[in-house]
Amino acid sequence: MKLSLVIPVYNEQDNIPLLLDAIKPIMKTINQSWEAIFVDDGSRDNSLSVLREHAERDRKHLRVISFRRNFGQTAAIAAGIDHAIGETIVLLDADMQNDPADIPMLLAKLDEGYDLVSGWRKERKDNAITRTLPSVLANGLISWVTGVHLHDYGCTLKAYRREALAGFRLYGEMHRFIPVFAHSVGAKIAELPVHHHPRKFGKAKYGLERTVKVLLDLFTVKFLLSYANKPIYLFGGTGMAFIFGGGALMVYLFIRRIFDSVAVLGSPLFQLAIMFSIMGFQSILMGLIAELLVRTYHESQRKPTYTIRTMINLEKIGD
Repeated sequence: MKLSLVIPVYNEQDNIPLLLDAIKPIMKTINQSWEAIFVDDGSRDNSLSVLREHAERDRKHLRVISFRRNFGQTAAIAAGIDHAIGETIVLLDADMQNDPADIPMLLAKLDEGYDLVSGWRKERKDNAITRTLPSVLANGLISWVTGVHLHDYGCTLKAYRREALAGFRLYGEMHRFIPVFAHSVGAKIAELPVHHHPRKFGKAKYGLERTVKVLLDLFTVKFLLSYANKPIYLFGGTGMAFIFGGGALMVYLFIRRIFDSVAVLGSPLFQLAIMFSIMGFQSILMGLIAELLVRTYHESQRKPTYTIRTMINLEKIGD
């Protein structure tokens, strides 16, 4: 299997037939073996029935996964990726706002040597206040924090080489951070403008509340990328800063006691200095404990601390 389309679905019964009508002619022009994996994320309408009907008509290309309840878009994407067998994986939404006609363009860019090609909804057809503006701000913040500069992290339409998706699991709203995780293992990333259409049926599933979740997940992503393998750098660095702050206060109190005869023990700065010193020491201890946990994690699961792009004149151990 050359190509797998992964399509999360939630209450899109009217859009599914339109999407399939758009996908099939495009797949014929690509001239590759392909499959489309629809993941029904606990839809409350007739989306599953519509999918089942179409899957029975086209057993060669259509696959359906149905969740017992709504687990969220990230879980749906993760399930689709786990069950996809294609060498290349393309993600797109089922709401017909992504244009399947852009898929050949993404694949052509992928063939230029990239591991991931991300869509950019340059002319977005969404509400400017509740969708577009928060997205622009979030994209700028994510790019600044992670160092992976993309205009549109929220665009589901992306093409991946399978190996670019190996080595990490998706939780929360983490699907939008796939380019960041892929970049951390050395993936080459490109971004292309894609078409974006207004909704014909149904309504958007997300609003401003999703921005808060994305920001919280960004903290997790930054920690995993920068400190997951060396947590002592974060906890130890913070601890040293507290200890330095406490020491500086003690020096100030000592100088003030010598030259101004001001009592040390009666000053609230003394209590603050002691508190900073204790917090710093505890933070360093937490860093050491985290280091032990990381080493136990890697060694117990035999998880490597590196990723290999290719090997020449070598074979995997055990082959």
